Amino acid sequence: MARILLAVSSHDVLGNTGDPTGYSVSEAAHPYRVFVDAGHEVEFVSVKGGEPPAVVFDGEENDPEVQAFLVDETIQAKLRATRPASRVRSDDYAAIFYAGGHGAMWDFPTSPDFARIAIGIYERGGVVSAVCHGPAALVDLRLADGSYLVAGKRVSSFTNEEEHSLGLVDVMPFLLEDRLRERGALHAKSDNFVAHTSNDNRVITGQNPASAALVAELVVRELKNS
Repeated sequence: MARILLAVSSHDVLGNTGDPTGYSVSEAAHPYRVFVDAGHEVEFVSVKGGEPPAVVFDGEENDPEVQAFLVDETIQAKLRATRPASRVRSDDYAAIFYAGGHGAMWDFPTSPDFARIAIGIYERGGVVSAVCHGPAALVDLRLADGSYLVAGKRVSSFTNEEEHSLGLVDVMPFLLEDRLRERGALHAKSDNFVAHTSNDNRVITGQNPASAALVAELVVRELKNS
């Protein structure tokens, strides 16, 4: 059994639109179930701590895994009291999984504590994983030698085309696909909202919500083989 951190955003406003945002419930619910079913212990962490803002996208309210996640009082109690990243030791975990949701675009890249945790896990031989907008946490991560974590690695994330399809290109603080490429990532993707994952030297990423469980399964496999 390994301990896995499931990281979610604390950011609750979608840019200058005034609309609510946060973490994607489906992108936490599906990986959570994969990790727990594989016998691992999952703990939640957020940038600020406390109860993070949650978003259920249209069509996901009927997803059985989302429903189960939302009514599970044990899970919800943990979420209401997430630890802030500043109080988390990387040495205690074998992997971190960054859930998406547009909120991640604002507070994941700017959190020095999320960066510290991820690099600590990775440089001890652990797994860093993320899905959809979750890879926003990776764009500024540097290894001890000063190089970007994603440089030269195959990485997937929410794509420029998917952001265009939602009409949010001008709302985002940056385009995630573009920023990853600027950092030297070899960005890999499929058609809009088609599941796609990348696994390159313990950096495991997925393109969109449909990829969330698949990323978690790859994390489980990586931990088993480590």
